[in-house]
Amino acid sequence: MPSRSGFSAQTLAVLAALCPQPSRWRHGYALAKQTGLKSGTLYPILIRLADRGLVEACWQDEPQPGRPRRHLYRLTADGLATATAALDGAAEPGPRAGAQPRSGRGVAAPGGP
Repeated sequence: MPSRSGFSAQTLAVLAALCPQPSRWRHGYALAKQTGLKSGTLYPILIRLADRGLVEACWQDEPQPGRPRRHLYRLTADGLATATAALDGAAEPGPRAGAQPRSGRGVAAPGGP
C-alpha cells in the first residue's frame, strides 16, 4: 500500500538510503545490501526514479578488470527535495488525543460483566 507521499515503502527505503550523501554515486549492489531489496524490486524503482528526474544514473567510468561496467546512482537536487519531503511525511502519526483504541475489524469488543 503506498504511503501518503505516493511512494511505496520500498521506494522510500531507496530514497532513505540515498539521502544521507545525495551527491555520492552508489552502485545498485550497495543499495540492495543496504535496503534489503532484491534486484527485481530495486532496479525498477531506480529506473522509475530516474525517469521522474529524481535520481541520476550513469555508467561506471573505470570498471574493474574482468568485470562489466556498472550503473551508478545518486539523487538529483529535485530528488533530494522530494525524498526529504516524502520521508518526513512517511512517519505515521500517532493516535489522536482522546482516541479510543479499536479492537478487531470494526466490531465492538464484548462488554464486561
